[in-house]
Amino acid sequence: MLSKNIFGLKNKLKELDNKLSNKVCCFTGHRPQSLPWRFNEQDERCIRMKNKLKEEIIKAIKNGYTTFISGMALGFDMICAEIILQLKKEYPNIKLIGAIPCKTQDKLWNEKDKQKYKNILSKLDGVRCIYDDYIGPKCMFERNQYMINNSSLVIALFNGKNGGTKKTLDYAKSLKKPIIVIDLLQFK
Repeated sequence: MLSKNIFGLKNKLKELDNKLSNKVCCFTGHRPQSLPWRFNEQDERCIRMKNKLKEEIIKAIKNGYTTFISGMALGFDMICAEIILQLKKEYPNIKLIGAIPCKTQDKLWNEKDKQKYKNILSKLDGVRCIYDDYIGPKCMFERNQYMINNSSLVIALFNGKNGGTKKTLDYAKSLKKPIIVIDLLQFK
């Protein structure tokens, strides 16, 4: 069970939402099952992808982006969150917001992934929780819409196939949001 103080950050986030500048970046990408390295983040392909992602995030920071939103799902979302947390040591002014679809997002995850998730949640600058309980794919879609609606830049890891990442990118394109795509196929 997540502590109430983590979700207490939700009130602070309302204030932050009202102050967000146009320098907010969100992330979208695939879950481990769709990644060539699956859950093995020590795989050389994953390490190369993380290096590319870190380069893109640093470029965004140097272009004035100070707030980053992660959907906090397994795979790319949590990798992005971990990189932002690492970069906060070098760039202490950046903020990390977790946009989670529901409080029970990690309910079916293994213990190792739950611990990683809770560790990241404890270090967030704010949390936006869409629903209390999982109500189906709708809560994931609404979480993605929240991220896109509140961002002026999207960094994506995309394999070119239909699915949640494509739907999120299509939504961002419909709003004419700038998108940086890291092609997952280059890491096969």
